[in-house]
Amino acid sequence: DSASPLMEQLIFFHDHALLILVMITVLVGYLMFMLFFNNYVNRFLLHGQLIEMIWTILPAIILLFIAFPSLRLLYLLDEINEPSVTLKSIGHQWYWSYEYSDFNNIEFDSYMIPTNELTTDGFRLLDVDNRIVLPMNSQIRILVTAADVIHSWTIPALGVKVDGTPGRLNQTNFFINRPGLFYGQCSEICGANHSFMPIVIES
Repeated sequence: DSASPLMEQLIFFHDHALLILVMITVLVGYLMFMLFFNNYVNRFLLHGQLIEMIWTILPAIILLFIAFPSLRLLYLLDEINEPSVTLKSIGHQWYWSYEYSDFNNIEFDSYMIPTNELTTDGFRLLDVDNRIVLPMNSQIRILVTAADVIHSWTIPALGVKVDGTPGRLNQTNFFINRPGLFYGQCSEICGANHSFMPIVIES
């Protein structure tokens, strides 16, 4: 379930696109079914400008119904509002390090908890020793970079996926609208153990 307004919008867009896809599939399926079972033959059919115009213009209009909401969402995702908190995330092989630069430069590393050290209520391969603690109902800006290879800071519940590239600082923002624990992982193939660098946000 979404935990931020942006992820909510992403889910709405996914449902919208899926509905259009179902409508197209049903229409094409019906036409194919009818073609298999009709017995009419037109001996003098050479061209059909009208039908060709229709089946060129109609898909173009359908694509617009996908393109406009998609563009709106792209611009929404890129919008940076006035942040209350700035978090800097640096990807290393194979852990993340974080800096709260607003608060007297608090810095810490966040490693995955090995399976043999996991508590009974922990998630295997997803829990970390130092969680990120962030306030809910606040605009949060995250700056992402990497120290060695390309990483990707991803939290699905918040609709956030930012590439961390060495020598480059990428930024995005999110707004957590409920308390809880939100899990994510590095979603870039950054090396042998890239799947073992999880992210946990405590809201």
